[in-house]
Parts: sequence; structure tokens; C-alpha cells
Amino acid sequence: MAASLAAHCSPATFGTPSLFGGSVLNVHASYVTNFSASAPDTARFIAPSVRLTDASFCNVTVEYTHPGQADRVSVETWLPDAGRWNGRFQAVGGGGWRAGRFALTYGLQVGALADGFATTSTDAGVGQLGLPGWALLSPGNPNLHKLNNFANVALHDQAVIGKALINSYYGSAPKYSYFTGCSTGGRMALAIAQRYPEDFDGIAASAPAINNPELAAFLYWPQQVMSEQAGGYVPYPCEILAVTAAAVAACDGLDGVQDGIIARPGDCQRVFDPLSVVGREIACPQAGGGGGARVKISRAAAVVVRETWAGMPTKRGRDLLKGLRPGALLTDPAVLTIVTTNCDGGKCVQAPNSLGTDFMKYFFAKDPMVTIANLTREQFVEYLYQSQYYNSIIGSNDPDLTPFHKAGGKLISMHGLADELLPDHQTAEYYDAVDKITGNVHDFFRYFEVPGMGHCQGGKSGQPNQLMQQLMDWVEKGTAPESTPVKLNVSNTIHNRILCPYPQRAEFNRGCGDPTKEHCWSCKARKPCKKAR
Repeated sequence: MAASLAAHCSPATFGTPSLFGGSVLNVHASYVTNFSASAPDTARFIAPSVRLTDASFCNVTVEYTHPGQADRVSVETWLPDAGRWNGRFQAVGGGGWRAGRFALTYGLQVGALADGFATTSTDAGVGQLGLPGWALLSPGNPNLHKLNNFANVALHDQAVIGKALINSYYGSAPKYSYFTGCSTGGRMALAIAQRYPEDFDGIAASAPAINNPELAAFLYWPQQVMSEQAGGYVPYPCEILAVTAAAVAACDGLDGVQDGIIARPGDCQRVFDPLSVVGREIACPQAGGGGGARVKISRAAAVVVRETWAGMPTKRGRDLLKGLRPGALLTDPAVLTIVTTNCDGGKCVQAPNSLGTDFMKYFFAKDPMVTIANLTREQFVEYLYQSQYYNSIIGSNDPDLTPFHKAGGKLISMHGLADELLPDHQTAEYYDAVDKITGNVHDFFRYFEVPGMGHCQGGKSGQPNQLMQQLMDWVEKGTAPESTPVKLNVSNTIHNRILCPYPQRAEFNRGCGDPTKEHCWSCKARKPCKKAR
């Protein structure tokens, strides 16, 4: 049997897949045997850990171009043995400025393959180089073809090619098709629902980078606030962390449970003012020439934290792109954060997040030599205006999901309320905007907020790793998720809780008495903000 499958795994089996607007250049196929790998839940976002052992599958890579665009796009598809195929297709999305065919997406594909899916990812023609490798044709001339591929076109191509390969290999189309991704992958997921509503039956858009160009500017926003401080003072990381710790201490109990998590961050912003801790003395490992000393929390540090939470002014200050939440990790050298500073010999300098500065440099300024530092507020705002143009290409913020709903599609999203990169407000606001247009959003779109979880993973909360199965049950059985389980690690004690579909949220039943027990939590409508005592 293996020999016949190996023989069937050849370019001749797949021919030349038909792709409107594209021209296939090459089809490569190889039969992989004895493949073993692990896919932890932290890399799967909404599915549990799984171990793939001694697997065999047909690895097919299709290379194609869009004539006239001088591009070269690769789609990599893994086709499990017929006896292990579950009849389903799962495409996966990327991260940062990469669409696929790198470590993150391979981890997602390992998990999908272990679950029996045929699975695929695309590099969208941008490869593994990041923005510096593909953003500009020349100074002043952004590569809009590649940006458009990365934004949405290659995602539809991926679906068309993946389904064609499945049909050629197994002799039948997949019964159900799914797309999953987080961050950039979440943005890709929404782009598909908005622009290609019939490509997938179920879509999981986790922590989606919805307004991507504005988010690029937001990733630099705390650094902009820093540079505007009097005297150019750059705060120590210890100051930033101390303000966050003070917020957690003040707001931890707003949900009725002391667990080191701000589960009501909106309430927290109304009852805790970062400026209230200015002058508080703290231990600071970065001060004293790097040997540690005690310092007082500066006003500059408190202002930077306040503005990071408040958000970024747009349209000349008339409205805001809301910011991160109190409790989010703002600075850590081991994590990609946005209020990062580097300190040497007791003096600190700004360390902007490259995900933001790269987009500003290559698409806003269109100049690889420009320095994104020490901008005036006017210069920053002028850059920000340009995001409106790019939003039309890569924004993924169109709330009219009527065609997706009519096609029978189901959409699930989740977002950590301690996300250190992307404000969760945008996901809730997008859900509300969809509801205003469709009026029945809950019938096909469910969004789950995750208190204590960082960007796609991390923090005190685990990931809602049953959501993928719940999405499948919704698509295939009509069973919509009314809640989803989640585990939290609180002082080395595991808490079993639930997440609720927005706008509901989980409430603790005090009469039950034990916040570690899932049955002590239930989904309730939101209550008004609790006032500070």
C-alpha cells in the first residue's frame, strides 16, 4: 500500500492546477515517511497539544506566478495517507510579515496532519525575508503587487490550489474546509471571510491584526510618547513594570476573584491612574550602573504607560485607536513588546519594535534609509495618515460579512485581554460593527475574550484549546459554542474556568465558593463598572 501511495505522489498525479489570474510554473511532489514531530497547544492557538509519530504523507509544492507581476508564489500542501485522512482540509495562516512556510506555520500543519487533515500554507510570494526583503521595488516605490498577494490574493489561491490537489490525490473534494491563524494569521482569516466568503466552511481568526497599517504605527506609539518627554528621559524597564504591577494590585479583585489577573481591564482604566504612583520608590535592577539600585517612578514612565493604554490619536486627535490593556506585559527583553528600552551603565535608550518601524519605513516613508526615531508629532501624524490608503489593501476591517453568512460559514475569534502587541478592543469593535450590518451576528460569529492571556499565547491564562473542535461541531453538527473551557495557572494552582461568547463574560458564583472549579463560573451579561473603594 505504501509503495502504491508513494508512486501516486508524483507531479503527474496533480497535473497543472487551474488558477484564474495565475500561471503554474512547477509542481513538486515527494512522499515523506517516518515523520515525527510535536505540536504544542501554545503553537496551535485553539487546539490541544498533539504528537505526530511515524507519519507518511505526500508533500506537494506548487510554484506559480501572476503574469505581469514578476512574482513567484509557493503553496505547500501535506496530504496524509488515504486511511488517515479525515476528509477535511485545513489551511493555516502566518505571523508578522510572513505568510507561511516557516516554523510557525509548519507547527500548525503538524497539528493539522496529526488530526487527519490535509493541510496547506502559502508564502504569498514574500518568502522568509520580512519587509526589508520584499516591500520596495526601489526607494519611493512600494511593491504593491506583493503587498496585495500578502494581504489577500494568495489566500484565495491557497484555497483553490489546496482543494485541487486534494481532489486529484483522493479522487474527491474535502467534505469541509477550515482556515486557522493568529495575529497576522487572524488578519488573513478575516480577509478570507470578507473577500472570499465561499472558500472555507469554518474560519478561526485569533487575535487578528485587523487594522494592520494603523497597528504598525501603534507599535511605535509608546516610543513616540517617550521621545516627546521633557529632557528626553527614557524610563527604566523597572518603572514600566512597577506601574503595571500597581494596576494589577488595584484592579485584580474587580471580578470578585483575587488571582493576579485583571479580568475587567476596561473597569481598571476607569479606576486606576498611572500618575498616582509617580514618586513611589522601587528596586530597579537596571539602575546604578546595571548593578541595581532604588529609584522613584518617574512621571515620564507613568505617562508612557497611560498613553499606551489610552491609545493612539488618529485624524488629528479627533478619535483614538485604543491601546493595550492594564496588565499586559509592556517590556521584556525575551518577548516582543512595545515599551521596550535598553539600559547600559544605568542609562536607557529606546528600543522600538521592528514590526512597527519596518512598515513605517518601507511603506509610509518608502525609504530604506530613513530613521524612524525622534519624529515630531506632526511627522508621526503624517505617517499615520498614509495608513488609510494601505488599510484599503491590507486592513481586513470590512464588517459586511453578509456573503459569508449566506454561504453558511462560521467564524470564531479569540483575543487575550493581556495582549502585549495588538489591542483587543479592535476585535470587539469589529464584532459590534458586523452586528450592526447583519443584525444576527451571533448566528455565525462568536468571539471569546481571554483574561490574562498575552498575544496568541502566554501570560497566566492558557489558550482556549477546545475552540477548533467547537468550530468543527458548529459547522458540521450545528452546535454553536455557548462557552469554552480554559485553564489558568494561579500561584502554581490550576484553575478550571470558562470563557463566554462576547458580549457575555464569565462571572464567579460566590455561593459556589471555589474559583478553581469550572462549574462555579457561568456566562452573564456585562455589569456596570465597579467604583474604586
